[in-house]
Formats: sequence, structure tokens, C-alpha cells
Amino acid sequence: METFREYLPPVVLVLLVLAVGAIEPGFLAVDNLLTVTADTMTLFLMASGATFVIMMGGIDLSIQGVASMTSCIVAALLPELGFAAVPVALFAGAASGLLCGIVSTRLRIPSFIASLAISGIVTTVAYWASDTRSVLIAAGDRDSFLAWAVGDTGPLQNEILVGLVALLLLGLLLNGTLFGRYVRAIGSQERAVVASGIPVERVKILAFTLSGLMAGLAGVVMAGRLGSGSPTLANEFLLPAIACIIVGGTAITGGVGSIFRTFIGALTIAVVRIGMTFVGVSVFAQQIVFGLILVLAVAITMDRSKVTTVK
Repeated sequence: METFREYLPPVVLVLLVLAVGAIEPGFLAVDNLLTVTADTMTLFLMASGATFVIMMGGIDLSIQGVASMTSCIVAALLPELGFAAVPVALFAGAASGLLCGIVSTRLRIPSFIASLAISGIVTTVAYWASDTRSVLIAAGDRDSFLAWAVGDTGPLQNEILVGLVALLLLGLLLNGTLFGRYVRAIGSQERAVVASGIPVERVKILAFTLSGLMAGLAGVVMAGRLGSGSPTLANEFLLPAIACIIVGGTAITGGVGSIFRTFIGALTIAVVRIGMTFVGVSVFAQQIVFGLILVLAVAITMDRSKVTTVK
């Protein structure tokens, strides 16, 4: 069963790519596949940090609000601070995740409630930073300070390179450090981890901080791509982001998952979205489909041995 769960996501991705290619042969062109991959990277960045939280058995519902907030911050500060606006925005994202982790662990509040509350806070900050409107980024500022995220390097768009660097670094963090091993252990057997003396609260706070940082990075990249920041910029990203984590094979009950699986899940969600667009499914109906995909993915990946009752 574990082997089935491990190989199912990439097999499904390949089958979906072939299916969409059969509907629209131009989809399989190399340039188009690179464009699809570049378009997917903001979703992957937003989901990559939240993967750590879900692997611990928690959830972070603040990521869309954090991404929107950092898009507003970077757009508003670029004219005055230049490139320094980028680390300021990333710091705001990380600080939001830190606050979420502290609220959840120190106050013993379930992560979905804590992150939902933080989402409301950061959304308010986004409206304040943007003066309740979209903040345009001048073409000169975009080219000077955000070219690392939205330009081209050879045949590849920089969004792809940013996503691949994140995939590599976060993969190393999860698979090659004590922090990553603690994340898996907490998701598998939290009580045993607590009994062994591992600082569980600190690990959880760090995971939420990382989730906020990556959501913040996604917001900065989105602002660069669209040429503006907005308090509603990432409003439609939460469900697809959570879906791509679960579709990739990370168990909602924790303990099982990887950053590469989230990457595969993000590509899968992108191909599904494109396929629905080709066959004329409206944007609103697509949210219904993503919800159904999420339910199906949870049903396949969750470890029911950890769930004695469903509330």
C-alpha cells in the first residue's frame, strides 16, 4: 500500500499531461510546458513551507493572507527602499508564521484556529499597507529589483529557477537535518517525541515560521509577475495550495510526505486547472473540483490508524 501511495502522484501527473495533450496537442510543446511550470512555481512556493506544518499533523490556513500581505508590502516599499523592500516583506511573512506558531503552541490553540486568526490579522495589515487598493509596481522598479524572480536566465524563466532552488534547499532541510527528522517524528508519534525530550514546541514554531517565510516569498514573486500588490492577490490560492500538498502524497495526519511530493502535487493541480480551462469549466466551478480532489486525496493518503474518532 505504501508503494502504491508513493508512486501514484507522479503516475497521475504523467497521465494527466498526456490526457490534456490529447485534447490540445500544442500543450505538449516544450515552450508551453516550461510556461506551465513557471506559472506553477508561486503555488509551489506557497505550499512548500506549509508542507512542514502538515507533516507534523497541523495545518496553516494563513498562507494566502501572508502572500497577499507581502505583495502589498513589497509593492509599497520598492520606490523608497529598492531591493531592501524584498527582505522586509520576507521578514513580515516569517514574523506572521512565528506569531502563528507561538499562538498555537504556547496557548494550546488548534493550528487551524490559530492560523485562521492570523490570516485575519495579516489581511488587515495588507489592506493598511495598500490603502485598500492595488499598488502598482513601476516597470523600472520591477526590472531593477525583481528581475531575479520574473526575468529569464537562458531558456528558463527565473520563476522556475527560484522554485528549483526552494525545492533543493527545503528538500535538504527536511531530509538532511535534525529539524526535518523531528518534523517527521512529531507527525508520526508526538507523544513519544515529547517523552524523549525533543523540544516539540520549538520545532512547531520553526515550522510555522518557515511556512510564513515561503508564503511571503510566493507573494513577492506574484507581485513581480503581475506588476502590482493587492490585499486580495492570493485569495484563490489556499485551497489549491493545500490540495497540491495532499495530492502529492503528504498525509493530512502527518508523518509522511516530502517537498518533492508537494512539487509533483503543484504540477498536477496546474495541469488539472489547464485541462478544465480547455474544456470550458468556469473559474468558480474549478474551486468545486479542487475541493473534490482534496477530499479524494485525503481519503487516499490519511493514516486511519491515528484517527480513532472523526469529529
